[in-house]
Amino acid sequence: MENKHIHSELYVKIAELLEQSFQRVAQSVNLTMVYTYYEIGRHIVEDEQKGAQRAKYGKAVLKDLSEQLTERFGNGYSYENLKLIRKFFITYKKRVNTVYPISQTLFLELKTNDNQFIKTENPISQSSETLSQKLQFTLSWSHYIILMRVENPDARRFYEIEATQQQWSVRQLARQCASSLYERLALSREKTEVMRLAYEGQTIEKPTDLLKNPFTLEFLGLEEKSIYSETVLENRILSNLQKFLLEMGKGFLFEARQKRFTFDEDSFYVDLVLYNRLLRCYVLIDLKMGDLRIEHAGQMNAYLNYYKTEVNDEGDNPPVGIILCATSRDVVAEYALGGLSNQVFASHYVYYIPDKEVLINEVRALLEQEINENEAQAQQPDSEEED
Repeated sequence: MENKHIHSELYVKIAELLEQSFQRVAQSVNLTMVYTYYEIGRHIVEDEQKGAQRAKYGKAVLKDLSEQLTERFGNGYSYENLKLIRKFFITYKKRVNTVYPISQTLFLELKTNDNQFIKTENPISQSSETLSQKLQFTLSWSHYIILMRVENPDARRFYEIEATQQQWSVRQLARQCASSLYERLALSREKTEVMRLAYEGQTIEKPTDLLKNPFTLEFLGLEEKSIYSETVLENRILSNLQKFLLEMGKGFLFEARQKRFTFDEDSFYVDLVLYNRLLRCYVLIDLKMGDLRIEHAGQMNAYLNYYKTEVNDEGDNPPVGIILCATSRDVVAEYALGGLSNQVFASHYVYYIPDKEVLINEVRALLEQEINENEAQAQQPDSEEED
């Protein structure tokens, strides 16, 4: 009897093509809907701006519009949803009109030529990047509902870039916004690099770009005030590896846990070994339950020397070490990590979502300091000439 799965390789190839095709169709539908909502929002706002009388009764107008649209098109056009659609246009109109001009011609083209998303010589392999740049909107409506909750335009732009590039799900985007990823990255960077986040997203060009202040491990489900062993922390991380890698950032791959090192018949173990494909280097992570101590840096430095000599392949850059501890004291870190030939960094972690307002104020203070320093530097030549 002939095996009914004898052509399984052919099935896999065709199934893969179909899945990619369905994904592209879904993406095209999502983008069409987002752009349609933007246009609906524009019509609503323009109608409201016809005069004070219409603006005064705007709520009644939206409720009446909701009833008519729901009667004809079904659910999805409630009064609350129409308010969201209106907010979507108001939130993005300035950016769209000034930075990314959207033309009425494009919208008409989109409505009358729905199959433009897949009409190409090779529809399966075509990147959506060019199309997304043309449409300007790159995410689903559910993503934009999350983004509209972010008040800071720079932070909102950062999350939109990252969600597009990293293909975050709605849940992942919500988590990154809630954990103040933008602010945590900003506080881990030089003041001059903060503005890059808003226009480029998280760029990984050097080891310090991997750091956050702090790392947020709320997904582990551990209580902040309880005392845990490093083994418990490590096991929780491995049980939530996908979320941990998302928190670590771009380009991380899991390599090993409890990696063994042997020096003069003594064995040592590094808790986690990752590889960052963007920096092309191993990243060794040591988990510490208490404060950063000077001996932690020496231990990590020894691990990095071993990896650089015994493990690195040709083409690998020097490994990076990150000591994740409950608290990383600045003074101790300065003396413990300064002068090392290897790249060793210390950062602290928390088991809870950080206070967003506190982080926002810290970033604001950081940017204000940068502005003041630039102004002082600009005035420096004038004062010297007067002297």
